[in-house]
Amino acid sequence: MFHSASVIKRHPLNPVLTEKQVPYDADLIFNAGVQKIDGTYYMLFRNDYCAPRGSHNLAGTNIGLARSDDGVHWTVDPEPHFALKDDEIRRIYDPRLQVIDGEIYICFAVDTWHGIRGGIAKTDKDFRTLDILSMSAPDNRNMVLFPEKINGMYARLERPFPVYSRGYDIFDVWFSDSADLKYWGNTQLVLPSKMVPFANAKVGPAAPPIKTKEGWLTTFHAVRAVPPKKDGWEEKWGKEYYAGIMLLDLKDPTKVVGLYNEPLLAPEADYETKDGFRNNVIFPGGMILEDNGEVKIYYGAADTVECLATANVDDLIALCLQNK
Repeated sequence: MFHSASVIKRHPLNPVLTEKQVPYDADLIFNAGVQKIDGTYYMLFRNDYCAPRGSHNLAGTNIGLARSDDGVHWTVDPEPHFALKDDEIRRIYDPRLQVIDGEIYICFAVDTWHGIRGGIAKTDKDFRTLDILSMSAPDNRNMVLFPEKINGMYARLERPFPVYSRGYDIFDVWFSDSADLKYWGNTQLVLPSKMVPFANAKVGPAAPPIKTKEGWLTTFHAVRAVPPKKDGWEEKWGKEYYAGIMLLDLKDPTKVVGLYNEPLLAPEADYETKDGFRNNVIFPGGMILEDNGEVKIYYGAADTVECLATANVDDLIALCLQNK
């Protein structure tokens, strides 16, 4: 049985965003990207909606936008954003937000008729435009951008799906960089799943990294395969998702300079373990470093609601370096 790190605290008002706060068809609100821009918090969230609303009959997915003055209390825009769907693209989901040199970027996944692709797009401050800069080959997703260029290059973490060569659900965290956000290469392995003691299946990027004096503080998701059972909406669900944390070298983020060997967040609260679509799932999508050293970590819980946990940045760094 794994437990959350003692340095991290769930917010007492969790979950901070649910389907009840959304003014259009909404049922599962999770895996959001969050950034603080000019003093306002912006959350792009995934919404899986049912027909009829409140049933267990999933009908589609869209992306919603919420805003907040304090990062806790959110107001949702009256309509979804970014209706990206055509003869090839079936849906867009799991947005991640990043600001680089004052420009707002979105990483996202799309399901297509020929595999899952990861995309990077630029948007405006009203989040109404979606200027797609690049799309990966299938199968790749969970892309997150670093907040600044490294060695003159844009940088990202990603998780490809090498099913043919690795077997089912044995996936890792990789790094790529780009001169223009369009063409990506220099791809290198960062975190193999075998390095994570609390994972026996895949690992992958979670929230975009934040810069600290000791390195790039980086969350990741880690999965344990367990015997499938009826646990939530699905008839059979055989996975547990945890949040992990590591430090990457500032000049060479392909190097892990510190790794906490236990979960940062493990499913423990009722909204993470009971009555969700997929229980026992934690998936961070946003991380904000405040001026006072507090780190806000936004995460999807049970693939159903969006939650907030906090910790001091020095405590998180110390977790990563305690085994050095």
